[in-house]
Amino acid sequence: MTARVPAKVNVQLAVGGLRPDGFHGLANVFLAVGLYDEVTASPAGAPGVRLTVSGRDTRHVPLDDGNLAARAARLLAERHGRAPDVALHIAKDIPVAGGMAGGSADAAGALLACDALWGTRTPQSELRALAAELGSDVPFSLVGGAALGQGRGELLTPLEVGGTFHWVFAIADGGLSTPSVYRECDRLRVAAGTGADADSVPEPRPSQPLLDALRTGDAAALAASLTNDLQAAAVSLRPSLTDTLTTGSSAGALAALVSGSGPTCAFLAADAESAEAVAAALNASGHCRTARTTTAPAPGATLL
Repeated sequence: MTARVPAKVNVQLAVGGLRPDGFHGLANVFLAVGLYDEVTASPAGAPGVRLTVSGRDTRHVPLDDGNLAARAARLLAERHGRAPDVALHIAKDIPVAGGMAGGSADAAGALLACDALWGTRTPQSELRALAAELGSDVPFSLVGGAALGQGRGELLTPLEVGGTFHWVFAIADGGLSTPSVYRECDRLRVAAGTGADADSVPEPRPSQPLLDALRTGDAAALAASLTNDLQAAAVSLRPSLTDTLTTGSSAGALAALVSGSGPTCAFLAADAESAEAVAAALNASGHCRTARTTTAPAPGATLL
C-alpha cells in the first residue's frame, strides 16, 4: 500500500513565548504544496519495522528509531495490539530538514499506508490523534489543503482557499535543526529585551487579512500578509539565506520568506510564468542548490 503525502509552507507562523512544558504556542497557517513523498508499506519478511529510502537527500534521512515513519508504524501497531511487522519504503522528493515538514509527511504516510495494509480501519479522528502524538506538523500532513494550527500546531481548523497559488522553493544545501531555530528565536528575543517566556510574548493569533486572502484566492493580498516569526532566527543561524531571499524578490516574486524553520526559502509568484522566471534567477544565482516551482493547495495524505 502506497500513500502520497505533500510538503507544506507556513504562510503565517506566529510563535508565542516558551511555555513551562518546553513548547511554544503557535498560530500556524499551513498550506499544502505540490511536492510529495511516497510511503509504501509491504508485508515484512522479518519481525519489526524495516525501513528503506530512495530519492533526494537520502543520506540525511535517519534509518533508526529516530525516523518518524518507523515510529508511526509502531504507534499504530501498538494502538491495535498487533506486532509492528512491516517493510516501509520512503521515496523522497520533499527537502530533508528544509522546513517543509518532510519527516512529518512521511509519518502521516506511514500511518495511512500501514492502516490500509493491516486492515485496521482506524477512524480518521484516531489517526489524527496518533499523528499529534508524533509531532505538531503530522496531523496537517494527513488533511492537507489549508488549515490553522493552534496549540503546538496540532489543533487544526480547516481553511477555505479560493484559488491556486504559484510558489517557488529554493532548496538549500544542508538543513537546519528545528529545535535549534526555536532556541535561537528565544535567544534573539531575550537579546532584544522583550523576554522569551509565555508571560513576555503576546499570545499568537491568526491574521484576518491573510485568512481573507486565502479565501478569495488573492495572491497580492496573501503576499502582503505573509509572516514567519522564525525567519530572523533562521537567518541568524544561516546568514546566506538573505542572499537567497533578495535574489527571488529581485526576480519578481510577490513575496519571499523562509519556510517554517528553514533553510528552504519560499517565493509567492503572481502566475506560472512569473514563477518560472523566479526559479530561473535562483538557479542561476548560486545561492541555492536548486529551485522548484509548484502550486497550492494540495491534497493531504492519499492512498494511490
